[in-house]
Amino acid sequence: MKNRDAHAAINGQPLRPESLMMSYGYTPAWSEGAIKPPIFQTSTFVFKSAEEGKAFFELAYGLREQGPDEEMGLIYSRLNNPSLEILEHRLCLWDGAEEAASFASGMAAIATTLLALLAPGDVVLHSEPVYGGSDFFLKNVLRKFGIEAVGFRPTATPAEMQAQVAALAPGRLAMIFVETPANPTNHLVDLDACAALARQHSTPEKPVRLVVDNTFLGPVFQHPLRHGADVVLYSATKFLGGHSDLIAGAALASAPLMKEIKAMRTFMGTMCDPNTGWMLMRSLETLKLRMERAAASAQVVADWLATHPLVARTHYLGHLAPGTAQHDIYTRHCLAPGSMISFDIRGGEPEAFRFLNALQLFKLAVSLGGTESLAEHPATMTHSDISVPEQAEMGITAQMIRLSIGVEDAGDLMLDLEQAFQAVGVGQGVEMALA
Repeated sequence: MKNRDAHAAINGQPLRPESLMMSYGYTPAWSEGAIKPPIFQTSTFVFKSAEEGKAFFELAYGLREQGPDEEMGLIYSRLNNPSLEILEHRLCLWDGAEEAASFASGMAAIATTLLALLAPGDVVLHSEPVYGGSDFFLKNVLRKFGIEAVGFRPTATPAEMQAQVAALAPGRLAMIFVETPANPTNHLVDLDACAALARQHSTPEKPVRLVVDNTFLGPVFQHPLRHGADVVLYSATKFLGGHSDLIAGAALASAPLMKEIKAMRTFMGTMCDPNTGWMLMRSLETLKLRMERAAASAQVVADWLATHPLVARTHYLGHLAPGTAQHDIYTRHCLAPGSMISFDIRGGEPEAFRFLNALQLFKLAVSLGGTESLAEHPATMTHSDISVPEQAEMGITAQMIRLSIGVEDAGDLMLDLEQAFQAVGVGQGVEMALA
């Protein structure tokens, strides 16, 4: 769509993303005055002339350079669609990215990006733990394409990471893939250190890209591109969608990198559909409100959990001890702790299951970032494809329960958690926390 920057400033003063989410990239006059963009539910688009069709395809397939004032027009919804173009323009605002691409799922965004930027013989150095689907793709699927994945713990020092790279054959490192905060432990990875490592081992012929999955905190509470990341990825199913009613993903990067990623998306057919794109635009309008409300409730719930006699440990960014390496990363990278809490219940899997089975307001389900609060057991659910010894090394235990805090009343959430604790053993009332 044209006029991407329309209404982006008033009297020369740039507007904030939360304001631009209502109108950026769209003019009502384009659609009979409709205040919201319509859903462009079409597979193909009519060319004004054969010459125009030829010109569009030349740009789409990279057969010639794009002119300074030339735009690639609409061809086919696997390549481009107005609903998705408006969405992608708005996605760029939070992270300050040049370009964005929407996908049919978070895994579609990850898979398409990695396959676009990697080649047989390459090595991906990746943080651990990551989401179970990402872990399987890195360690099993990429192997079929001759690409090796080498993991590092989020607590690894720059020297330890440097040693892992030094152990590789020269020129094989092609990407550092990071999920921070880590799912489900909330461990943080030092993006500045990873960016420095990537630049150190990059050459003009073989750049090392830093790719960051920012699903847990972004794009409101963390901006990896500002810390040297080349690509930022999201499961848009989570906070971006925010209502547990769609599946989508997103990637953001510079225009040259996004050209490579979008080309792979075209031929893999992994793009988002127009209806889902329209729903995401609806959700982006309340993104900051939802994330800030959920984060405020999470702080109250996490503080209460930390004092509970049946909680052995909380894994929450708001509880990082000052003076530690993790707290240092938090102060440099993060704007708020977010709304994800993991905690270790005293006991093991039986106690964790009794707790989960007793919940009433919390829903026992995977995923996160929706308006409703969710609870799950990472070791046997989202990360069950990782072996038990590897889980232990990553800090994932049979005691761990992961909570995604929604927008309900925090006091009601604690009432539900307390009655679930009582199903496991003697608990404590929540009245003190509410006083």
